[in-house]
Amino acid sequence: MTGIKGSFVALILAVSAIWLIAPSQAQAQDFDAQVRALTTGGYSAKARAVTALAATADPRAIPVLEALLEKKLYTRNSDGAVVIAEEKGSVLLLRRAVDLTEIGEASTSDLKSVRVNNRMRRAIRGALGALTLLSTDPAKRRSAAEAVFKAKDAAMVPILDRAIARETDAKIKTIMQKALASTQLTTSKDTEVRVAAVAKLAEFVEQDVQSVIGSILVKNGDGSFVETDVKVRAAASVALERMESTLASYRMIGDLFRGISLGSVLLLAAVGLAITFGVMGVINMAHGEMLMLGAYTTFVIQNLFKSYMPSAFDYSLTVAVPMAFLVAGAVGVAMERGIIRHLYGRPLETLLATWGISLILRQFVRSIFGPTNREVGNPEWMSGGIELVGGVVLTYNRIWIIVFSLLVLGALVLVLRYTAFGLQMRARLLFCRMASTMGIRTNWVDALTFGLGSGIAGMAGVALSQVDNVGPNLGQAYIVDSFMVVVFGGVGNLWGTLVGAFSLGIINKFLEPFAGAVLGKILVLIVIILFIQKRPRGLFALKGRAVEN
Repeated sequence: MTGIKGSFVALILAVSAIWLIAPSQAQAQDFDAQVRALTTGGYSAKARAVTALAATADPRAIPVLEALLEKKLYTRNSDGAVVIAEEKGSVLLLRRAVDLTEIGEASTSDLKSVRVNNRMRRAIRGALGALTLLSTDPAKRRSAAEAVFKAKDAAMVPILDRAIARETDAKIKTIMQKALASTQLTTSKDTEVRVAAVAKLAEFVEQDVQSVIGSILVKNGDGSFVETDVKVRAAASVALERMESTLASYRMIGDLFRGISLGSVLLLAAVGLAITFGVMGVINMAHGEMLMLGAYTTFVIQNLFKSYMPSAFDYSLTVAVPMAFLVAGAVGVAMERGIIRHLYGRPLETLLATWGISLILRQFVRSIFGPTNREVGNPEWMSGGIELVGGVVLTYNRIWIIVFSLLVLGALVLVLRYTAFGLQMRARLLFCRMASTMGIRTNWVDALTFGLGSGIAGMAGVALSQVDNVGPNLGQAYIVDSFMVVVFGGVGNLWGTLVGAFSLGIINKFLEPFAGAVLGKILVLIVIILFIQKRPRGLFALKGRAVEN
């Protein structure tokens, strides 16, 4: 009796083992057959075999497809086995394709390469992308989703569904949903599925998505639509209109940001000129060279940091800003004491004298640093940007320059209103003849005022070095625009300079797409000339020495 029971138990165990092992053996045989299908038939048959292999979502398919893409997949002449061959010296090391088991060595004459064409390569890349959708590495999943979006293979839809259901990263999930909708729109036969795919794609306001939807509305040579489904065409047309409207809004935001960015640069360049020209009545044609000196000071400071404190490079601008102020300010004081003070009340002569100084300063810089542009790096906290819809990027360096320009203007206002020097400077401006009788050392007030305007221009050069080339002609690109800002805003008025700078910057950037950069500037210049005819003292008039004279 015991023997019968033991035999019965053994029989049950054997049947159970067969029941458990049989499916795995069947799966192995099925996988082996799918791998063999890669080696037989024409290119079209092989491409279908690639898609079928990827649809299994079997991780063993990844090395097989990679080997096929890299021309390392072979069949052995002796028995027809599918192998992956790796060069080892003068021979090829062979591994069985289905399980990567090493099975010996061979020469090239013993093997037959599995050939691929461009169509197969695209299919293989799409298949590899689909297989890595289920990877544990987020970077691989993201890359795979982007590859599947480009491939648009119907066989990838089930894998995408599984991957989307499992995905926990919101950004990667969004890319997968975009890939799924694109694939369904391109390959599905169901009208409702395709209309839903168009609606989903319309949520992604991107250039590549626009191209996918736009392909629905392509016409044949006879004027008929390639897409015959009227509902899908109607959905695509509505989606494109909506996307174009959204893109236009974001392009406007981008133009506005670029305009404010240009305005902040003009503000930095012009606010110092508002003091030297607006307050002192000096037409300083060397003002652009003060910007240049500030930019080269930044270059020198950054090189010192790279040589002696490379780990602290991100702090180099915090040193460059005050140093640029001191260098440009010192040159400004020297100019005023040496030349400008003898020319007050003769604006044409100050123009000629400062133009000569600008030539000297440019040649001085060329003699030391050479005529070519110099590279100035961005600290890490000024690198990158905020990416919006439609490829609009708000770069961090320009955001910081906008903030910096407003801080400089705010600091200057505080100096002029709440310091003894500011009070003396305003007294010298508003009551030119009386100031000296009140004990104010007007000569030094003039020198320090000119130095203040030049020093601010030097700080502007630090900011410009982060967005423009640093070269001997850096300041020349901004001197004319700076004068336009000062004249348009109101000579000597800081708030007028602020309004004028941002107004001209925004107008320029909105005109550029229609008229071009050069014609846009010409149109702005014409508008300013006409405006000055009506309001000779600018937007915000200020009574002072320049006006009285």
